[in-house]
Amino acid sequence: MKTRSNRKAYLYIYRVRILKSLAYRFDVYGNILMQCIIMFASAFFWKALYQNADRVQGVGVDSMLVYTVISTMMSVLFMTGVEQRVMDSVKKGTVATDMLKPVRLFGMYFFEDLGNITALIFQNMLPIFLIGSFCIALPKATTIGDFLLFLPSMIMAFAINWLLAACFSMWSFTAINMGPMLQVKKHVIRLLSGSIIPMWFFPGWLASVLNVLPFVYIYQLPLDIYIGKCDLEDVLPRMGIQFGWVCVLFILFVLLEKRVTEKVLIQGG
Repeated sequence: MKTRSNRKAYLYIYRVRILKSLAYRFDVYGNILMQCIIMFASAFFWKALYQNADRVQGVGVDSMLVYTVISTMMSVLFMTGVEQRVMDSVKKGTVATDMLKPVRLFGMYFFEDLGNITALIFQNMLPIFLIGSFCIALPKATTIGDFLLFLPSMIMAFAINWLLAACFSMWSFTAINMGPMLQVKKHVIRLLSGSIIPMWFFPGWLASVLNVLPFVYIYQLPLDIYIGKCDLEDVLPRMGIQFGWVCVLFILFVLLEKRVTEKVLIQGG
């Protein structure tokens, strides 16, 4: 009965967050404008780079334009609010009472983010898809097989991104102001994950280092799969590593959550 009650509570949180997200239309227009500026700037950059070359690192200009549109759409899905929510709760001193609610604190934040993303799919991602399709390139996967592999990789990429955000948010319990750190973390992940510049344009030694870290499995791997950059023999081991990072980050998240919960409930914040 308790599990069923918790499930209803999470679904309620999910629905409320969708309705709340749909109410802020001005923020939606601002986000669409910002994402489109980045998308068009990237597209113009790749067109200029490929002006005198048919292919770079085995990838043609058409694939790079698809890469740009899909990357921009993915950035909408990877918007997380868990860090800001934790920071606000700690600042206001409400985090202890939030932990006493009949749902898990980070479970509540997770379903809030899911609700927000659901609204963003229609508010932001769909307009970006239409604008990108008409003005840049139709973001069509190379093959149906690539698209089918892209979907589970995309889900694991979302899990890695959210778990990183959740783990990072727990610094709020020791840091006075997380605002600047959140901005640095956001831009570092975009830069080192292949969202803006693919890994194959990085120096070999740096790309080798980054392939060990979880960031490339947020954007680079799903995008490589989508544009057909890597074959099946290469994709499956990389997806195995991606799944491994999901497991590692989930274990780290559980350990940090337990430590933070004990600290708050014992010391009162």
